[in-house]
Amino acid sequence: MRPIDYFRRGVRKNPERTFLLGDDSRFSFADAEQLITALGQGLYAAGFEVGDSIAVYSPNDPMAVICVFASNAAGGAWVPVNVRNSAQSNAEYTAYVRTRWLFFSSAVAQQAEQVIAQLPELKGAVCFDADLAGHTSLASFCAAGRDHPIPDWSDPYGAADVIFSRWPTGGTTGPSKGVEISNQNIVATFELGLKHYVGVRTEDIVHLAVAPITHAAGLIIGLFAAEGGTTVVHAGFDARAVLEAIEAHRVTHIFLPPTAYYALLDHPDVSRYDCSSLRQILIAAAPVSPDKFRRGIDVFGPVVCQCYGQAEAPMLIAMLEPELVAAAAAGDHPERLRSCGKVTSCTQVAILDSDGNELAIGERGEICCRGPLVTPGYFEKPEATAEAREFGWHHTGDIGYLDDDNFLYIVDRKKDMIITGGFNVFATEVETPILALPEVLECAVIGVPDERWGESIKAVVVLADGAHISAAQIIERVAEKLGGVKTPKSIELWDEIPKTAVGKTDKKVIRAQFWGDQDRAVN
Repeated sequence: MRPIDYFRRGVRKNPERTFLLGDDSRFSFADAEQLITALGQGLYAAGFEVGDSIAVYSPNDPMAVICVFASNAAGGAWVPVNVRNSAQSNAEYTAYVRTRWLFFSSAVAQQAEQVIAQLPELKGAVCFDADLAGHTSLASFCAAGRDHPIPDWSDPYGAADVIFSRWPTGGTTGPSKGVEISNQNIVATFELGLKHYVGVRTEDIVHLAVAPITHAAGLIIGLFAAEGGTTVVHAGFDARAVLEAIEAHRVTHIFLPPTAYYALLDHPDVSRYDCSSLRQILIAAAPVSPDKFRRGIDVFGPVVCQCYGQAEAPMLIAMLEPELVAAAAAGDHPERLRSCGKVTSCTQVAILDSDGNELAIGERGEICCRGPLVTPGYFEKPEATAEAREFGWHHTGDIGYLDDDNFLYIVDRKKDMIITGGFNVFATEVETPILALPEVLECAVIGVPDERWGESIKAVVVLADGAHISAAQIIERVAEKLGGVKTPKSIELWDEIPKTAVGKTDKKVIRAQFWGDQDRAVN
């Protein structure tokens, strides 16, 4: 099996069912299959070779999804291009991964022009939703390949080693590296997703894609396609629009980063919408506050869940399934609300110290893993690949521990550890009780320069709509739980917290406001 073969399973299951639904477009499974084939023929007619990097540059849009699927059907390596990044940043990344084909939306035509000008290996650029002077239209591109054969590039093993995507890392500590995600990695992700995410209820699946499809929200479309599921595509996240769509389309599954989930919970009219169709609200990209888990169950029912993974080991290293969240919220192993779930069936996780020694249950160290989710490495960066695979394990860069039942707990990112007065404090330890306050919507904790302590703990807080609480009151209310070392020395109330292009809290931007032009963000 290749990733595209999961989609084709859905085509066989119900060709006339809606596969993709946008504001102004609809594709049945049969429609999508026909267009995916035509795009593949156009690629081969124009000189495409298996392994070529194919960038898709667009806001969330059904046609962008079609182009991603066409990339895999042809044997290309999909390059996700996030429209929230600057054009220059996108140009640098797409050039680095040797992009040879670019499909883009007219909505980003100006930015695409800047990118195209900086791609020395580009063979073709196609605007997929408009006729633009100087660029091949989608219709012309497909017409040029009419009746051109698409070779059978698979093998008896499902072309396991062919690269599915050259996926950018977050780039929060420097330029993005290109993670080479193979077909095998995606097949493992899909199989785990079918087991842990879809489960036995495969009828009438409706997936709402509101997070960027350049992130996990796009990847899992193929997972639902295998069961003939429909994906409703929104251009971006808007809490009211999400609630309206859940009610109107009887949405069963949705993926959200924690910040979007919190905004959904905080919407003043959330209780007025019928969300009874939901089977799972999957939260990923960052840990979720236990109190937000509990509130989610009160609002949406026992459908909230969380998974843990990263580009280098996609999505499902561990999963905290809805029934486990609900049980923990009801008092059965309540500590599990602080976990990111149980290690999945085909993944091996170990907690290693800095010398590569495996630590005992409950001891904190770096989370490392092995198994079919682990990707081959970084594109043309052998040294970075070797560093990430030291001691024969993939190093996630996260600090955590395992319990006796193989539940995985993330303490923090290595780089988010604050050393204050000689004590190690992890940011999430401080963020959790602050996020538990009903007045608080979001929180980000960092270390800032301090002559006495080296670093002191600072919390940046966004209040919920209509809430009133002072910085001093927040400190007073969390001090008993945190103690003298971990309680923030200062709190700032901001209107919003900076986010990365995929919606994660961008602590690099926050730190820059307090560390200025110092050589390093430690003291």
